[in-house]
Amino acid sequence: MTPAVAYELPHQTAGEISDQLLLEQLPQVKYIARRIHERLPQHVPFEDLLHAGIVGLIDAMQKFDPDKKVRFSSYAKFRIRGAILDSLRDMDWSPRDLRRKARHLETTLQKLQTALGHSATEPELAQAMGMTLEEFQHMLDEIRGLEVGSLQIRSLEDGRETDLSETIASPAEHDPLFACIEGERRQMLADAIAELPAREQQVLALYYQEELTMKEVGDVLGVGESRVSQIHSMAVARLRARLQIRQQGRVAALHALPQKTRQHVGVWKRS
Repeated sequence: MTPAVAYELPHQTAGEISDQLLLEQLPQVKYIARRIHERLPQHVPFEDLLHAGIVGLIDAMQKFDPDKKVRFSSYAKFRIRGAILDSLRDMDWSPRDLRRKARHLETTLQKLQTALGHSATEPELAQAMGMTLEEFQHMLDEIRGLEVGSLQIRSLEDGRETDLSETIASPAEHDPLFACIEGERRQMLADAIAELPAREQQVLALYYQEELTMKEVGDVLGVGESRVSQIHSMAVARLRARLQIRQQGRVAALHALPQKTRQHVGVWKRS
């Protein structure tokens, strides 16, 4: 609630204004929770995600600063999504076997990209992983929720994970070095997306830019929702593998620099 709105409603208490704002933003909470839930296994309760989103909305209401010249709805969307993703991490709902499969897929993608010099097809990946195409696509269905909310890559410098989707900076981070690093991240992600097969680019564009549901994307492409989910999982796995390759190249270049210069250059590290 901006000061202007609060001023226009002098007869309402702060609590009444907060309640009104909460009700106005509830549809956004449900929308974000449903978009995330549709990419998760059925055993993850939608109600848990909704509750976490509401907690995120309340947190946004308490921390929002209108002087930052940011729309509350945009700020709230970021906090709601973050709270839901944090709740999923706390649940640790993804079995170790699924995470192992996802890592194996990324490793295979990296090896085939280097060996073939082009994006490996699903049949090529299935063969490299010792699976039939049907088994491979079933695996894509299984791991579809592992990439929810993130394009995380592990830092080769300290082993910590960096999430490339977290691009909203705090005021302290608005400095030339941070802007340079963020610009590089965005460009690397854009370059990696441009190298994806056309079908995968289309799915990402419809899902993230047009904000269609998986079912709606399927209607546009003339395929089933399950197939859209498989294509999405494949696209995200490719992106993670390609970004990891780029980071390895960056680290190699960094290590080739003189020691004094190297001390002043980061490897996508965040404070």
